[in-house]
Amino acid sequence: MTVSTAKLPVIDLSSPDRLSTANSIRQACVDYGFFYLANHGVEEELVKRAFEESRKFFSLPLDEKMKLPRKEHRGYTPLYAENLNPDSSSKGDSKESFYVGPVRGSGNKAELNQWPSPAVHYSPCSLDEEISEALPSWRSTMESYHDKVMSAGRRLISLIALALNLDEDYFDKVGAMNEPDAFLRLIHYPGRNLSFSCILTWDD
Repeated sequence: MTVSTAKLPVIDLSSPDRLSTANSIRQACVDYGFFYLANHGVEEELVKRAFEESRKFFSLPLDEKMKLPRKEHRGYTPLYAENLNPDSSSKGDSKESFYVGPVRGSGNKAELNQWPSPAVHYSPCSLDEEISEALPSWRSTMESYHDKVMSAGRRLISLIALALNLDEDYFDKVGAMNEPDAFLRLIHYPGRNLSFSCILTWDD
């Protein structure tokens, strides 16, 4: 059996021809439902740092990670704690996650975030020696990554408005971009050497 793969369109966020870009977005969504975003302003070095800091956290012992259990949609969820398909007989998803909510804005939204300590000390297994895992850049890296992706998202949403034949500032005018509840979700699949990150939006 031959399996065909679709070559997803690439949308250049830096293109000065905004109308043409908006039309490309519209066509990509109609034809595929997905597209790649190029020249989005999230530096490759920052992406690498975010993945490295994510790896450091997920490498900690479970009891250390469980000191930051998910509350208010922020914090750590262990293996099998989530189930994408509750109707299945699966005991849960074979992944662990960490959620970071909005990092800017008024009120206490940013204060609800949970952050690993800059230095974590623990004893592995039954060994007597203590290990120190330095995470001094964890919070600043995730905050920078969240900020950059949000900036790209704001630029993209104006193009989506144009793609829908709306004014490009439509979503701003209706208040949709007033301190949006955008969440960064770090995901690790143990045993597969895979980690992912994505930005989720959560409407209260």
